Amino acid sequence: MSLPSSDSPIVKFSSASLGGIGGWCVVHPFNSMAVRSSLATTSGTTFSLSAVLKNEGVLSLYAGLPAGCYRQLVYAGARFGLYEEFRDRLEAIRGKTDFASRLLTGGTAGGIAAYLSCPMEVTVVRMSNDASLPPSDRRNYKGVSDAFSRIIKEEGITAFWRGSTPFVQRAMMVGCFQVATYDELKNTYVKLLGQTKNSIQNVFCSAMTSGLIYSLATMPLESAKNRMAGQKPGPDGSLPYTGSLQTISKVIKSEGIRGLYKGYLPYYLRCGGHTVSMFILVQAIRDKYEEVIKETP
Repeated sequence: MSLPSSDSPIVKFSSASLGGIGGWCVVHPFNSMAVRSSLATTSGTTFSLSAVLKNEGVLSLYAGLPAGCYRQLVYAGARFGLYEEFRDRLEAIRGKTDFASRLLTGGTAGGIAAYLSCPMEVTVVRMSNDASLPPSDRRNYKGVSDAFSRIIKEEGITAFWRGSTPFVQRAMMVGCFQVATYDELKNTYVKLLGQTKNSIQNVFCSAMTSGLIYSLATMPLESAKNRMAGQKPGPDGSLPYTGSLQTISKVIKSEGIRGLYKGYLPYYLRCGGHTVSMFILVQAIRDKYEEVIKETP
């Protein structure tokens, strides 16, 4: 039986998922720091990395890693895989691929991928931040399966999509500012710097630049998403955060615009680090697969 071609959807989606998982293993500690720093104000505390390392140990920064990997399996695979499928199909219709079409397909793919992976996103946020909460407020999930079952039992399945609006909005911006700009920048750096397209140097420069752009653009929605996903109902049963704009405006009113960028440095390290490591891994996987195909009779 012959192997699927390197341009087949199964190869595109699986390589994107594997690259996303590998990249997430690298940057998960930065995500934990960004989530904790972003949510520290809601619990009346101040995030301190040195205090976390002293009191909880370095492994505490890897809390929620399995959930993060499951999330990447769906999110990264669908986001990058769908983008390439949409881009290529649109090119077949229009006869060309330009930056506008990359933005359109990147945003669409990002929104779909985010909605599908919302349950894992909520789990990642809660497990990453749980240890930083006061003991009385901790959920003390034992693992991914325990978190899943308890959320469904205690809050209903709709809780998995609490905060889905800013997550989807953010993912659409990520699709535009990360995936689409990365794809466009590869061609730009070939023309400006004479790089070879899809070389390690080309992938690194394009990924690092797109990571900077998208982290600056999406941090407010990331903050809103974290607060909505991690919140608990008040004594009257109402939730403090009810929507993206309401959350962002409430944070600006109480903490100023800088409140939306709390935890930006680890967030950028997560964004830039994951963008670089993911796309390098995706390209390496695809290059290796090409070699295997050529060597297969």
